[in-house]
This record gives sequence, C-alpha cells and structure tokens, in this order.
Amino acid sequence: MKIAILGYSGSGKSTLAQRLGAYYGVPVLHLDRVHWGRAWTERNDADKLRIVTDFMDQNENWVIDGNYSNLLRERRLAEADRIVLLLFNRFSCLRRVTKRYFRYRGQSRPDMGEGCTEKLDPPFIWWVLWRGHSRNKRRGFAAIAARYPEKTVILRSQRALSRYTRLL
Repeated sequence: MKIAILGYSGSGKSTLAQRLGAYYGVPVLHLDRVHWGRAWTERNDADKLRIVTDFMDQNENWVIDGNYSNLLRERRLAEADRIVLLLFNRFSCLRRVTKRYFRYRGQSRPDMGEGCTEKLDPPFIWWVLWRGHSRNKRRGFAAIAARYPEKTVILRSQRALSRYTRLL
C-alpha cells in the first residue's frame, strides 16, 4: 500500500501518516523532516531529492505526508494507491496548530527535523490562515482530486477524519 497525504498546514497530515503507517506496517516519510534540517535550516534541493528518491525506490509500500511539489509530487501521486487530501478550514487548522504548539512547546515534534523546536509566530499564523489557504492551493488540491478521482479521499473536518480512521 502506497499512500500520499497532502493538505493544509495544521490539518493533521503527520498524525494521520503515523497512524496509517502503523496500521499497514509500512515506513513513513514526513516531508517536513526532509525539507528542514537541524534548527530550521533548509536542506539543499539535491539532498532533499536524494532522500525522497531513495525512500521511494527502497520501499515497496510507504506513507508520505507533505505537499512540497518540488519533492517528486507527480511521482508520489502517480504511484500512490490512495491519496488523502486533508482540507480543513483555516480556523480549524489554526486551532490545531495552537494545540500542537502547547503540546510540543520548547521541543521538536517527531515529524520534524532535529532542533526544529515548535513555534507559533505571526508569520506562521499568517501562513495557516491566509497564504496556506490561497486560491492557488485550493485549485491545486482540486486538480489532484480531478486527476485521480478513483484513489482520492477528501476529508474536510475532524469528524470526517475520525470516521475515516475508525474504518482502520
């Protein structure tokens, strides 16, 4: 089983990836962890592509969470048996990132790079509320669903996500 999880910041992509990876017994790759090196330093593009390529080449089954169109997104979507789009509204995402901040304040989440301590600053809040929910993002997710309708699951709320994971 190959599963690609995409969606808005704070919608629960990494948590769902962990849960699906455990359920199916497959390795999980968090693209935030690939993108961000130690202490919020961005890895160079060649290293990021090598990590993702190696992961996909070396694993027959996988779960990959994250958007990052420059990290083999077309390959991920084409090879995935299932694509899960987490399209929660912006205020639900803000509530979730705030909750996550208080849970991990002063430490790095398991799905992030080492030394990337959890933060909730004005630029990130702006991203969660506006830039991350842009018209282009919405159109991009709609295009994915239209291109792969037979294998795409769209979840727009915690209730829908809970119902989806209850089936596992």
